[in-house]
Amino acid sequence: MTVAGKPFDATRTQYRELKVRGLPEEPLRNACVAAMSVAENLALREFDAPPLARAGWLSPSRMSAAALPRIEAFGVKTRGPESPIGTLSGGNVQRAVLARELSRGCRVLVVMNPVFGLDFAAVDEIHRRLLEARNGGAAVLLVSEDLDELIELSDRVLVMSEGALVYETARAAEDRAEIGRRMGGAHDAHDAPRPVAEALAEGTA
Repeated sequence: MTVAGKPFDATRTQYRELKVRGLPEEPLRNACVAAMSVAENLALREFDAPPLARAGWLSPSRMSAAALPRIEAFGVKTRGPESPIGTLSGGNVQRAVLARELSRGCRVLVVMNPVFGLDFAAVDEIHRRLLEARNGGAAVLLVSEDLDELIELSDRVLVMSEGALVYETARAAEDRAEIGRRMGGAHDAHDAPRPVAEALAEGTA
């Protein structure tokens, strides 16, 4: 796998240098440490580098100071940067993770079922942030089983079945019925599934 022509093996250094970001499903479990503060979670990408760390020492005060503008910019509702992130609502956890992932620039953003279980206000906010990232030049890979979400957000839709790509379209709204049929497992006799990585390399989903 390559990003911007450079090998990508999902190391911490590569995530940072190539600006690959992610919003996994259930981010409180998969992208946060619930017992740690909002500020500490916002610093997980950069706690070991200046200006948050100097001469190998972490600075809690710098973490809190760096967290405040992100909390404000992304509308994270919390009692303060020192509050445990596990005390936040689901929507605010999502906002906090996006604040961490997007605040220092993003080239590739991988998102998995980003609004599952959230209220309408949080859904609208998260979707708006994803579109802003796309409009800002990031390649956004949205993995979702929600057909409405895919049609609303995607420039191109690829349907996977049994580990292979079985259908793709750049006319999601027009091909809604066919996308739904393929998501349900239907196949055409002439289909020739191809590797997903090959399809993704051709453009942004």
